[in-house]
Amino acid sequence: MNEQEMKKWQCRSDLALEAVEQMVGQVNEASQEGVKYEEDNIKGLKVTCIDVAPEAVERVGKKAGRYMTLDTSSIITHEHDQLTVAMEVFAEQLSKLLKHRDIKETDTCLVIGLGNDHVTPDALGPMVVDEVIVTRHLYELRPNEVDRSYREVSALAPGVMGMTGIETYDVIESLVKKVKPDFLVVVDALASRSITRVNKMIQMTDTGIAPGSGVGNKRKAVDEESLGIPVFAIGVPTVVDAVSITSDTIDFLLKHIGKSLKEESRSYKKLVPFSSARQIYTDEDLPSPELREQFMGQVGNLEEEEKRQLISEVLTPNGYNLIVTPKEIDTEMEDLATLISNGLNRALHPNVQFS
Repeated sequence: MNEQEMKKWQCRSDLALEAVEQMVGQVNEASQEGVKYEEDNIKGLKVTCIDVAPEAVERVGKKAGRYMTLDTSSIITHEHDQLTVAMEVFAEQLSKLLKHRDIKETDTCLVIGLGNDHVTPDALGPMVVDEVIVTRHLYELRPNEVDRSYREVSALAPGVMGMTGIETYDVIESLVKKVKPDFLVVVDALASRSITRVNKMIQMTDTGIAPGSGVGNKRKAVDEESLGIPVFAIGVPTVVDAVSITSDTIDFLLKHIGKSLKEESRSYKKLVPFSSARQIYTDEDLPSPELREQFMGQVGNLEEEEKRQLISEVLTPNGYNLIVTPKEIDTEMEDLATLISNGLNRALHPNVQFS
């Protein structure tokens, strides 16, 4: 990557969708750049599929492979029926990803829950592992009595190096050598570069994962190249940095102003009064460049990456580029862990039914 591209990556993200937006441009224009993009709406949920070709790896900044994303922003927290629909869609998409890599129903699986269960936004992996249906011990102890419609599955949450003193990759490598699974599924919390995607996206990929990369603490990659078996990664962005929050806030402010000025009965001196109702903003709400400069000075007309770079130059040296998570993280993590574990169980054991 050149210096300009390296600067872009100071804005942290683990999502391939954001990587394509950041490095290539609008995702719907990316197909000509070695990135195949498909979008679908399944049962009211937006599903995207991105295939990164080997020739696009350096430009996009993501490994070659398939990245599938499920947008859960339309789901109401703790709404059972909507969660069930999301589980079904997630299970279907994960099953498609497994079939894409020719994973058979008889292939054995090891599920790894990465993260620290003492830190809520990093506890997704261990929470999912707690609800995964494991069967390997039954195959070992009573092979003649096992219902063969259930796949042989084992699971473990190896903790983090700060608690165990052991590199997470080394634990996983030892397990793979001992258990000898046919494929690996790794679940981890991710980082996003947009506050609108925190706890609202589930990413599935067949490229593995580099733990901690989204928050600047990259560890050894857990992938097919290092372990010798297919590695599927499932992740949800649970944190965002202060640079992204500040940048998004400026965007929302300008869009709010632009939306207000479009109403003939209002002027810039009398904007829309405060309302607790959720506001939906689009790029069409942005005011003209002249009005942006009037309200925000030169900052109002900076390109996205220039604006983020400026904010990073202010916050990072002073130690204020904090990693932040929503205040509702406890309940949202419970919902996400239930959604992912149930969907994973269905994808691994097709006979499992949602309750």
